[in-house]
Parts: sequence; C-alpha cells; structure tokens
Amino acid sequence: MNEKDIKISRDGLNLAAKVSLPQNSTFDLAILAYGFVGEMNPRINDLLPEIANKLQKKGIATLRFDFNGHGESEGPLDNMSIYNELEDYHAVLNYALNLKGLRKLYLVGHSQGGVLSSMMAGFYRDKIHKLVLMSPAATLVDDARIGTCMGINYNPNNIPAKLDFGKFKLNDWYFRTAQFINIYDVAQSYRGPALILHGEKDKVVNNYASIRYHAIWPQSEIHMIAESDHGLHQNRQEVYDRVEKFLCDDLD
Repeated sequence: MNEKDIKISRDGLNLAAKVSLPQNSTFDLAILAYGFVGEMNPRINDLLPEIANKLQKKGIATLRFDFNGHGESEGPLDNMSIYNELEDYHAVLNYALNLKGLRKLYLVGHSQGGVLSSMMAGFYRDKIHKLVLMSPAATLVDDARIGTCMGINYNPNNIPAKLDFGKFKLNDWYFRTAQFINIYDVAQSYRGPALILHGEKDKVVNNYASIRYHAIWPQSEIHMIAESDHGLHQNRQEVYDRVEKFLCDDLD
C-alpha cells in the first residue's frame, strides 16, 4: 500500500495530504493529525509516519495532512488557530467520508493534533469508530489563560499582536481564542473506544490532560509510557504496539 500526494481544498486554500488506499473493495482508514506547528514530513519526530507505515502493512488505509500554513499547505502560519485547524480537519474528514469503500474511520492525533482529534470525534461521534490520543495538549487552554506557550510568557489580559517564537510567529488570535475553547465539553460527546497514551516524563503537557480524557470516556484506556517525553521518543515500540493492537484487533 503506497502513499500518494493529494490536495484537499478548504475555503480557497489547498491543503497538502498523503493518502494510502488498499485494493480491497472495503477498507478501514485512519486520519493522523500532527501537533503544534508539526508537519506531515517532520524533521524531528517520525512518530506519525511510522504509525502510518505500520497500519498500512496491516491493511488499514491512512491519511496524513499539513494544517494550513504548515509544510506544503497554503496559507500563512501566523494565522494558525484552533478554529481554522478544525476547519482544515473538517475538510480532510469530509474527503475521507466520501471515499468509495470506506468502512470504519479512525482518528489518531498527537499533542495539539490530539486535541483536534478529540473534538472532531465529538462533532462526528456517529462517524468515528475508534480514537487514539498521544500526549493530547488540552492544557493549551490553561496555558492561554495564564499567558504561557512553549516557554514564551505574555500578559493574558493584554496579549501582544504577535508572539515571536524565533523560527515562527503567531498572531494574537490563537491565544485569545484558546482561552475559551471548551475542549472536554465537545470531546465527551464521543462515546466509542479510545486509546490514550502519555509520556511519563512529558514536560510540555501535564498528564492530567490525558487523565481527564480518560475520566470522560467510559470506553477508554490510558497508558503512561515509562521514561518517555512529549514526543514519545523513549519506549517508542510500546507506543507502536499499543496503537497497532488497538486499531487492528477487530480487523476481519
């Protein structure tokens, strides 16, 4: 099963994506969503490409994409927000739902991509069969309310027009809206099976975010990955094994 490059349009923007489809008449498909300023072809963390490769070998189709302003997708990165990334995800999900032969749809997300996946699962609770969250960054709401992001501090009651992170900048809209996003209220509408993985030594996102997801989903399981960081670089094989087992267990 080979990946091919495609474009998915959303409100005049072309989003870059990679899709792999089997020859089978029917198939299951996993959408994989990246984290904060992550890219489909990452230079640092190969977590999702490796998961996609392993799922493809098991016969599960995959769909990866760059959010607007990231990687090969159109748009300015400065304008990134949770809201417009939800619009991106919506366009990608609609593409998947319209694929001929689609049987079951899974969502897999890391960090901010995990937050977005949890919300999409809530919005589309009737369409999503399984959900995987890895180091879900639901603490972004708390961070925005106290005025901190990736080591950059600011006044949450007087947010500057643009925050400079060195390699990129973000407009204030990201931080202003992040303060008021009801992540868990949306996510709890999803009632299907969920797998939650979090690095035991994650210094970017406190694991209480994952613990809270586990508390709102009756069909969820949670695992802390020993010695592992936010990117789940340590004990990576356990991550692969758990995701593969969770998504592939009920394959015909």
